[in-house]
Amino acid sequence: MQSVGAAWLMVSLGASPLYVALTQTASTLPFFLFALPAGSIGDIVDRRKLILYTETWMVCVAVALAVATLTGVMTPWLLLSLTFALSGGDAFETPTWRAVLPELVRKEDLTAAAALNGIEFNIARAIGPALAGGLVAVAGVGAAFLVNAGSFLGVILIVWRWKRPVRTRSAPAETLRGATVAAIRYVRHVPQTRAVVLRSGVVMFCASAPFALLPTVARRISGSAVGYGVLLGCFGVGAIAGALVMQSARARWSTETVASTAVTILGAAIVAIGRVHNLPGLMLVMLVSGGAWIVFVSLVSALVQNLAPDWVRARVLAMFMLITQGGLAAGSALWGTIGSRVIVDTAFLWAGLSTIATTALGFVVRLPDSTADLTPWNHWRVPAIVEDAAPGLEQRPVLVTAEYRVEEQNVKRFLRAMYMYGRVRRRDGASRWGIFRDVEYADVYLEVFLVTSWAEHLRQHERLTHGDREIERRLGSYTRGAPVVRHLIRPESER
Repeated sequence: MQSVGAAWLMVSLGASPLYVALTQTASTLPFFLFALPAGSIGDIVDRRKLILYTETWMVCVAVALAVATLTGVMTPWLLLSLTFALSGGDAFETPTWRAVLPELVRKEDLTAAAALNGIEFNIARAIGPALAGGLVAVAGVGAAFLVNAGSFLGVILIVWRWKRPVRTRSAPAETLRGATVAAIRYVRHVPQTRAVVLRSGVVMFCASAPFALLPTVARRISGSAVGYGVLLGCFGVGAIAGALVMQSARARWSTETVASTAVTILGAAIVAIGRVHNLPGLMLVMLVSGGAWIVFVSLVSALVQNLAPDWVRARVLAMFMLITQGGLAAGSALWGTIGSRVIVDTAFLWAGLSTIATTALGFVVRLPDSTADLTPWNHWRVPAIVEDAAPGLEQRPVLVTAEYRVEEQNVKRFLRAMYMYGRVRRRDGASRWGIFRDVEYADVYLEVFLVTSWAEHLRQHERLTHGDREIERRLGSYTRGAPVVRHLIRPESER
């Protein structure tokens, strides 16, 4: 209802298609600006308290939005500013909101819970816009904004009553800067996660035209907020149908096949939006586009959830939001500019064709069908530290070495496995990594890596997962005996 009210109010203020498109940009840009620090905070602080703070902020902004509209002082720039502020609270909350899902359901129920959440959201997407259209027509946009402000109170009550278990950590707590760097490092060194995030961002950029320009199209063909609400309602109904169809489609075809098919259908529907100039036809097109949209979004969202371990989940989800919402914001601005300078139908044509073209990325960054076991596997031996060499938590840097003895016939296979293990080291905290061969003893290989601080290395001990066991098993089969591990710190006299 909030989205419909904001977009229709901008049109009612006599704004150009660019301003209408910027309404979508103001809603999505905060996710690009704030998502990464928000995800880091969500992995550091109490998630329940963070949700309560952000919900309170959004209530205040929603009330200000309603008051400004009802008193007649609203302007296009004020509407954009308040929309940005409201979305900013959502951007700070969303990574944490999504990250608490594994705390509320068992792991084996996570996929079903995520699908149920998607269906619930799209039921609201189907009903909300239609209700907003009718409410705006009867009582004005301000009434829709007041309903939105009241809706936060129920969420605050539920979260306030939630008794979240207290979780203790053996490793030192992360700083905001360190947690943010760890998020970027994790996504960079996990190819599957990186592929899903980048692929999603490109699709969102190309497919953002309907969200940016649909209010302009609705006003042209219906001339009232009811038509716009009906079109968004059809999109939501299509999304519900798409979520139901997706399960059977995934059982028959690969994730990549289902996702690429959905993107192709979505691109064709975007082209059709610019070619169909009557309400019944557009309703049908929006049904199809809603189904295709939710299939792709649900697939990539579930993949990101399943590819991220607990310690970094909110941050990986934040990176996902950063790229996807940034793509939506940039794409909305681009298609709005094209719609203002050329014609809206041309913007839809190019947006649809570019969306279809993104399926070619499947040949380069293919979406995975399965994920590794990401449960923690903390099997590293904590070093026995001599008293006069005990490092401070923030003492830096830390040099870790592991000496392996490798049979000559296993060298090539050992090095292949070791380079894979190097990616794990970097993923979990190593700032630099390398493997070296001893020139005096031909069977000796030395793995070395740097960690920014002793505290970060202690966290690194807790970041290995059961999915990494296979790499260690392979390394063990190529070497004689256990590796000799040493931990070294810079002596005080050289600092």
